[in-house]
Amino acid sequence: MSPMDTPSRWYLIQTKPRQEARAQEHLQRQSFECYRPLKAAVPKKRSPRALNEEELFPGYLFIRMDQMHDNWYPIRSTRGVARIVTFGSQPVPVHDRLIEQIRLRLLSHEPRPEFQQGEHVRIKDGSFSDLEAIFLTCDGEERAVILLNLLQREQKVSLPISSLTRIEMRV
Repeated sequence: MSPMDTPSRWYLIQTKPRQEARAQEHLQRQSFECYRPLKAAVPKKRSPRALNEEELFPGYLFIRMDQMHDNWYPIRSTRGVARIVTFGSQPVPVHDRLIEQIRLRLLSHEPRPEFQQGEHVRIKDGSFSDLEAIFLTCDGEERAVILLNLLQREQKVSLPISSLTRIEMRV
């Protein structure tokens, strides 16, 4: 492959703390193609409407460049950019298929499981991991109220719906 055929590749940029969006904006103004993977944010109790998306990789973004033909020097002085991630003194390209896998995973939202009142569930993670319970109701969009048998007493417990899985009842 001759130097003229060198394709552009993805590289990793480390940003200054909480300045991923600023770095992306300023790099794109310089005509660089950037990718900053975002995921749906989990609402916080104190400010439920604060953010609807958050960084998948806080402090980093991807930039597409041609190592032979693009000018790398302006990147270092771009607002929001801390440095180009290197191994030794050379930036190492990120495989295109990795970027594509990240994009596909972010596009495929796993549907939230729908449970019926009285349905038997198992807790997948957290301090009650592997315990069985009975689903009572949803507590908002992301939480569920379950009935858990602890120390011979039934207790109502609220936890994330994502930590529950169905128990297939055997006949």
